[in-house]
Amino acid sequence: MKLFLSSYRFGGHSDAFVELTGPPSDLAVIANASDAWPVAARQSSLRSEFGPLRALGYRPAELDLREFVGRPAAFERALDGFGAMWVRGGNTFVLRAQLARSGADEIVAERVRQGSMVYGGYSAGACVAAPSLTGVEDADDPGEVRPATGVDPVWSGLDLVDFSIVPHVNSVLDENDSGSATLQRLRSDGIDCHGLTDEQAIVVDASGTRLLGPRT
Repeated sequence: MKLFLSSYRFGGHSDAFVELTGPPSDLAVIANASDAWPVAARQSSLRSEFGPLRALGYRPAELDLREFVGRPAAFERALDGFGAMWVRGGNTFVLRAQLARSGADEIVAERVRQGSMVYGGYSAGACVAAPSLTGVEDADDPGEVRPATGVDPVWSGLDLVDFSIVPHVNSVLDENDSGSATLQRLRSDGIDCHGLTDEQAIVVDASGTRLLGPRT
């Protein structure tokens, strides 16, 4: 199983992602965490995502989960052309709902566990890899899910790792530093969790799980 989980994009560790995927090639980009945003903002965010990926040599292509609602077999066929995926940030609950509506949640989890798919994701894309989304509500609004997707929030994660992730700790993206409070609350509730600054990333591969970047 190979995963690259970060707070903001590569966090300065793009070399580690390239090492996981091998020589850059076609890359599936999942941008559905931004489905609650205005159309222009979503499109702009997707364009900005492609730039850094292309600079590394990848050929990114969006797989829009909205096109596969109720069509898991079609999503699986679309995913066949890729050996790695990149799941961007936004609202974790919206992303999780779209993964469930398309059946992509089970397909992606199975391929990652089997080792046929490298999973890279940041912010919401990292948070959704956890067993549960408990704590994510401190930063992301579950109330955005139904207007954007027509379904209720899903609180379980993809269970690709056995801990929760709290991104943007001590970050300019978190003006109120809510991440630190979330970490404290989760730990007091006995939930295993890892906070990530925007300069850190977690890599999971055959050698185990390791943290990249300066420790706080």
